[in-house]
Amino acid sequence: MALHSAASTSERVSFNTLNRKTGNRVKREYVDIKTWKVVEREDQIKGYEVDDGRYVLFEPDELAAAVPQSDKTLRIQSYVPFTEIDDLYFDKPYYLLPDRLGEETFVLIRDAMRESKVGALGQAVLFRRLRTVLIRAHGDGLIATTLNFDYQVRSATEAFADIPKLKIEGEMLDIAKHIVKSKTALFDPRTFDDRYDAALAELVKAKMEGRTVKVKQRPKVERSTNLMEALRMSAGFGSARASKPRTAAAAARAAPVPRPAAARKKAG
Repeated sequence: MALHSAASTSERVSFNTLNRKTGNRVKREYVDIKTWKVVEREDQIKGYEVDDGRYVLFEPDELAAAVPQSDKTLRIQSYVPFTEIDDLYFDKPYYLLPDRLGEETFVLIRDAMRESKVGALGQAVLFRRLRTVLIRAHGDGLIATTLNFDYQVRSATEAFADIPKLKIEGEMLDIAKHIVKSKTALFDPRTFDDRYDAALAELVKAKMEGRTVKVKQRPKVERSTNLMEALRMSAGFGSARASKPRTAAAAARAAPVPRPAAARKKAG
């Protein structure tokens, strides 16, 4: 089977670093931090720091010996229900395609996993590391997602340890549930915008057309410190003294548009 990356960043706007004075591209070089002389590639060697300024050195062939042996085979170890796998472990997705001689086996495994609602855990050497992958049926093919190693995933218990134990009830919870209900929709990745990349593309276009790029000052936005008031505003209920809209549609129409603090002061 063949593995093809399912995600790519090639469409992003990218830049080169240039010499401001000459307009020529610059390149990175490794320099000795004490002599500040350039170290050529043949004189570079990998080292592991064991103490402050003390290193264990490794030749390229020594490091290569640590790379797992690979016959480019993806070996299935077990089949597990989807609910057994925490998506914190998900890393990078790949499309898994059949080779010409294995199409029947490919389809058989795909359909069996789909009907059984399980995924396959397998191992393969990818980029010099033995990686565990989760294989799942996806459309007419299979998706193989590399999984993070256990030591790479931080403990959720430790990460959330400082969150206070609170129990929210009453009107605040009702308003929060209303917000969730009114914003509930189907998952559609086509609606996601990379606003930064789009802004960069527009910036490049403006420069190419010779237009002057104006640097915008970011307005300061006042933030409410009153949780109930903030919830009411988010839900479109207006202030605490205002009457509640009768429907979610009315709530959406009544939702105020946040304005910068300066604009509010001027209006007042």
